[in-house]
Amino acid sequence: MQYVIISVTPYLQNCTLLWCDKTKEGMVVDPGGDVARILSAVQKQGVTLKGILLTHGHLDHVGGSVELAKQLEIPIIGPHKADKFWLDALFEQSRAFGFPPHEPFLPQRWLIAGDTINFGEITLEVRHCPGHTPGHIVFFNAESRLVLVGDVLFKGSVGRTDFPQGNHKTLISSIKSQLWTLGDAVTFIPGHGENSTIGEERRTNPFVDEHLL
Repeated sequence: MQYVIISVTPYLQNCTLLWCDKTKEGMVVDPGGDVARILSAVQKQGVTLKGILLTHGHLDHVGGSVELAKQLEIPIIGPHKADKFWLDALFEQSRAFGFPPHEPFLPQRWLIAGDTINFGEITLEVRHCPGHTPGHIVFFNAESRLVLVGDVLFKGSVGRTDFPQGNHKTLISSIKSQLWTLGDAVTFIPGHGENSTIGEERRTNPFVDEHLL
């Protein structure tokens, strides 16, 4: 599996284009905006997009989904249904974060823990990681030892939990039960900022330090 990260929106959100080496079929994860930039990356890599994957319902992660889905006639998949209230509130999110108006939408498929996403010869495992939002999910490819974690975990930090239905204890529990268990050698792509590894964050991230908790 190959990938390229496309920085979108004023929040510099990491939209990720994933694709299968053999078939060139791919998925785009969290297209928060700047659809033209995303399409340019898709064309440059020669990828045939099969769908849009969403980790959670915040506007900087979902804002370009409807436009991209309409242009390419592909489905929107995810997040977990517990984030429906965030998608229902896209008008309010637009005003709050200074974005152009975005209409509410529903994905063609909600996801739950244990689901799988397939494209080409690639399989992504879905894990439910609430805390930042109640319906946050992550996508793990075991063969590539790569996980896309949205706003659950960052290099040296963790996701905010001061939004509606956020919960810090739940977030830390999600990180330990769903991410630490993937193995130290796994690389993660966060929703913002630089990539890191599970092992590096497990050893050094002060926000998940046992002594500080």
